[in-house]
Amino acid sequence: MTPLETFLNRHDDAAWRATVVELLPETHEVDRNAVQVWFHFFPVALLRAFERAADPAALAVEWQMQGRWRLSEQIDSSHAFLYGHRFWPEARSAAVRLAESGEGFDGRTLADAVREVTRTAAAAREVTRTAAAARGADTSLLAGIAAVALMTLQQAGLAALKAAPGRVLIDDAHAGKTPEQVLRERARDDSQGLLGFLRTTDKRWTVVWDENKDDCRFRVVDRQEVASGAATDKRPWHEVDPRCTVDEGPIPVQCRSASCGTCWVGVLGGAEKLSAVDARERRVMPLLGYIETDDPRPLIRLSCQAQATGAVSVVVPPWNGYFGKYLKRQQQAAKGDEAAAEAAAG
Repeated sequence: MTPLETFLNRHDDAAWRATVVELLPETHEVDRNAVQVWFHFFPVALLRAFERAADPAALAVEWQMQGRWRLSEQIDSSHAFLYGHRFWPEARSAAVRLAESGEGFDGRTLADAVREVTRTAAAAREVTRTAAAARGADTSLLAGIAAVALMTLQQAGLAALKAAPGRVLIDDAHAGKTPEQVLRERARDDSQGLLGFLRTTDKRWTVVWDENKDDCRFRVVDRQEVASGAATDKRPWHEVDPRCTVDEGPIPVQCRSASCGTCWVGVLGGAEKLSAVDARERRVMPLLGYIETDDPRPLIRLSCQAQATGAVSVVVPPWNGYFGKYLKRQQQAAKGDEAAAEAAAG
């Protein structure tokens, strides 16, 4: 294991999320939500739980895991919803280069490591400045994907990261959009016609669930739950994602009562246009292990509860399951260890 991997393995999800927040001012607005969502989608605690399990298959059954939760199986694709995915080849190579350098990280922080990968990736882009300029790149667009590259290194290991093709998985038409175009599209509400100001309950809004594909959108009636709106899309999405059921649309859903957690989504744009979290959703989310926050409109939601009052852009996680109780046990054990250490020192 390289010194960089050893350094990364000393940091848990709380440290990573604090680092992402620290770096938000250095991250372009287009990826500030997306990078936070990505780190909720791929917690290192989930990987460690399966690594420590005597029977990983039995644990997957116990937690009712569905979909693809191993980051090592989706190194190039997991972050396609970040604008910075366009610069993944440079970020991946920069992380590999830093790991192979053997450089130590004593006295340095995670944010320092992310900044170093960002600088190295930016320098690599200078070699192909013409292509970079055509895609409107600047350093702030590299910060989020640099953090992703390091977390991917931590979870997948250097050999796997180095072996990944490092491809950009967006077609040219969507890859060519500027950050400003993406932000404008996220902020734009649907026109309700010439007399739209008179409309009340019959207003309709567009929900985009994959910004890189023009057909990945559906409409919701004003204040309709996002999952219910998704069910109006009768295309056979179950053939694309086995977690989806026939006639329920592109968002996996089972219960519609904030109990199963299947329908969780990340919010890239329009979080303020979703209804506030109610008591049921706030209680269930930590049990699932997805998020624990007092934010009334967080970036991780259960789509069967979130009601739209405007156009929103979301992303569907690649997995769902229950591992919140495991996280609680880990947190309680850590507090117990801290208390025991303090008692011994006293």
